[in-house]
Parts: sequence; C-alpha cells; structure tokens
Amino acid sequence: MTEEESEEKSEPSEDENKLIAQRRLKLDAIRQLGQAYPNDFNRKNTAAQLVADFGDKDRDELAAISAQTAVAGRIVRMRGPFVVIQDGSGQFQLYLNNKSFAGAEAELLKTLDLGDIIGAEGEIFRTGKGELSVRVASFRLLSKSLRPLPDKYKGLTDTEMRYRQRYVDLIVNEQSRDLFVARSRIVRFIRQYFEELGFMEVETPMMQIIPGGATARPFITHHNALDQDMYLRVAPELNLKRLVVGGFEKVFELNRNFRNEGLSTRHNPEFTMLEFYQAYARYQDLMDLTEDLFRKIALELTGKLQISYQGSSYDLSRPFTRLTVKDAIREYCQLDAEASFADKEAVLAMANALDVHFDEAWPKGKIVMEIFEQKVEAQLDQPTFITEYPIEVSPLARCNETDPEVTDRFELIIAGRELANGFSELNDPEDQARRFQAQVAQKESGDTEAMHYDHDYVTALEYGMPPTAGEGIGIDRLVMLFTDSPSIKDVLLFPHMRPQHDDE
Repeated sequence: MTEEESEEKSEPSEDENKLIAQRRLKLDAIRQLGQAYPNDFNRKNTAAQLVADFGDKDRDELAAISAQTAVAGRIVRMRGPFVVIQDGSGQFQLYLNNKSFAGAEAELLKTLDLGDIIGAEGEIFRTGKGELSVRVASFRLLSKSLRPLPDKYKGLTDTEMRYRQRYVDLIVNEQSRDLFVARSRIVRFIRQYFEELGFMEVETPMMQIIPGGATARPFITHHNALDQDMYLRVAPELNLKRLVVGGFEKVFELNRNFRNEGLSTRHNPEFTMLEFYQAYARYQDLMDLTEDLFRKIALELTGKLQISYQGSSYDLSRPFTRLTVKDAIREYCQLDAEASFADKEAVLAMANALDVHFDEAWPKGKIVMEIFEQKVEAQLDQPTFITEYPIEVSPLARCNETDPEVTDRFELIIAGRELANGFSELNDPEDQARRFQAQVAQKESGDTEAMHYDHDYVTALEYGMPPTAGEGIGIDRLVMLFTDSPSIKDVLLFPHMRPQHDDE
C-alpha cells in the first residue's frame, strides 16, 4: 500500500478483546482494594543509575553494603518471580517472591500483567546467574495497563500502527526510542553549533496575514476577534530578514512550517526547519558552513565521517560536488556540452526531447527547473550543491552578476532529495517589488504556490538591509539521513495520518 492510499482501521482481535475484558475485571478488584492509580510513590533511582552505581559490584560486595532502592517502571517481561521493568533510562530486573507478601499486597501481586507500571522498594543483589536485581520488599501498582502489549518477539511490526500509536511503538521498539533520542541530539547540537558561531536564536510568528518566504500553498485559518483570515507560515524567512534589517546580523530559528501539500515518504504538511541568516556573507560562505555542519553532526552521532543511508555509503570527508543547474542537466541527461538554454524555444525543444511534462505558458526558467526536477534530481545520490537557479523560481534571491537570468542560489541534494536551500539575499527593494509583482501575476494565472505581494517587507528593505546570505535546512530529512530512515514518518513522533473511520 502506498503512502497516498487510504489506511484501514485495525480492530482488536477477539482474543485481544477477551484480554482487555479480563484486565478490566482485575482493575475492578484493584479498585475494591483501594489501590487503583496511586500517586504517592517516591522513586529514588532509575535503571541506568543502578547500573552505573552498582554494576561493578559482585554478590558479596552487594550483600555487605545492603543497598536499598526504590524503582519504578513498566513491566515488559515476567518469568516466574522475576519481573523486568522498563523506565526512560533502560531496563532492570525485580525479584518478587510471592511468599514475601501478604494481605492486600499478595492479592495485588496476582493482578499484575505485562504493561503494568509498578513501583518497588527493596535491596540490590545479584542472582545466582549474576544478574543485578532488586529483591522486592514492597511494591505498588501505579497504573494498570488495560490493553496488552504486542508480542514480545515480534514487537509492533505493523508500520501504520507504529505511526498511529507511537506510544506503543516507543514502549516495545528500542530502535524507535533510539531514533528519537538521536533526533534530539541533532537538534541540540545544531543549537550549540550556531550559538558558538555567534548566531542568536529567535522566534517569529506562526500565524501570518501574508504567507511568504517560500513558493508553497499555505493553510488558511481565521482569527475570530479580528474577523480576519490568517495563514500558517510556510517559512519564517521574511521575518528573519526583517531582523537583519533591524541590526541582528546573525540569527537562526528552529521552526515549524506548514504547507498544504501532499503526503509522501519525504513530505509532511507540518515539518521542522532550521533557517539562519548572516549579514555580510554570500551563498558560497553558506555552502562551506553547510559542509562543516554536516560533518560535525556525523562526528557527534557516530564519531566518524562515513555514514550509510538505505544501502548507499557517503564519505562526508570529501568535498561536496558543486554543479550549476544547467551543467547538471547536461551531465545527467547526457546532452552535448554546448546544449543551449539561450531562449525559450531551445528549452521547449529540450524538454520535449526528454519527455518532460510542462505547461508551455510557463516562463523559460520554470521549464528548466521542471527538466531538472523530473530528470536529474533523483540521480544525485552523493552530496551535491546545485547552483544558479533561474530567477523565475527564486523570487527572494539575488541575481547573479554575470548572468541576470539566474540567481546566487544553491540547494544541497543527497540521496536524490533536497536537504538545504540557500542564497545570497535580494536586498534591492525595487527589484524585490518587481519580483513580488511577477509572483502575483503567476498566482492570478492559477499558480497556487506563488507568493503574495508583501508591502511591509518591501518597506523594510527600503530602510536598507546589508548584503546577507540565508539558508533553510529540513530537519526531518536531515534526521532521516543520519538515522538511515526511509520515510519522514519514521522520524516524526506524530506524523499526519488520514483519519480512521468507525464504519471502516
């Protein structure tokens, strides 16, 4: 089933419904004991802390010190009196001898199931097999799991259910937990990286009167008090550049963006972006910075500059390839080195010869980009900076000084997908006004992704913005690359899914 197809609702099996019913009966008994969902247990140690503090001690040493602890976690394995619990730091074994308990506590012991969350107090010891454990003197059932966990050997293997019920996925799949820990490490490292370079982290509005900063279709919402339609931002770019005008010369934002577009293995309607802007820099400076950032993320996560993604190897120690859009088309479409892009007729002939789908009413530059996107982009496996994008598809980028038909812009493509987009910023207010007007004309001709005219942004430029370079890096795709994840849904804790309907 493809990502675009509707998903079917997964109903509990008859056996599962019976287990749920049995657990509800157990909960009723627990309520009768007055033991349901207590909130007065004080945990002293996590699983990781116990291993760190006592993992190097043998049986005799532990017996001599008679160390006491209080731990809590979810039951993930049960084997006779041995119960393994899992907390946020790892797993730890408990020894619950039913002969040690009486009264309500003994009755409570009979109700325990996989998935229950318990708190336990007792002495740390090693079993006959040498396993570090807690000999439980007393315990509390802190939360009853009414639904059974997936099979301990198969885990949660249904991909759709992993996305829909991420909480279950995180309970039973260590790989999923590790992936999201890696994502957090990447984001934390990025913050540290830019702060050490003198950038200031800022926040800009998610709701905007005019959506701008990217050619994309926005989501529309409504502000009741103002009785005014507003848009969820497609990018923070224009506000960040307003800050550069105001004198903040190096700014970055880790932001949520929203684009009313399709779902796929690399697209989600809301996603995380890093955007940063540096005054008195050019797009070449940002390409160098981006190479350095990717190398340092690799070292932070893996300690080496060689990574693997979906069966391919990438040596980030090597300089990233740099090609212009036109040269990339010539090379990957196996065209003559002198293949012409001089006029629209030549580009139309090229597009037709390559069987590219396009609209003849489009301007030349947009057709050039369709050739690139349909025939070249997917072939760019190793890290490649593509430069000199046509002006028609780069309304916020500075024109190239030697070729006014293209801009000082780049995109970084790895494994056939865009990970970064940056350029020397257009800071000429009159040129920017003309570019906005051209975008409005495209919108009026039916292009739903074309930009609006932002009068206030032009006004900001009229106060003067220094020469500036800016870039956006897709955090979700970045995490996909560094965690070897095939789908964007794998790296989002709560990816967007089509709703399940009761009548399915």
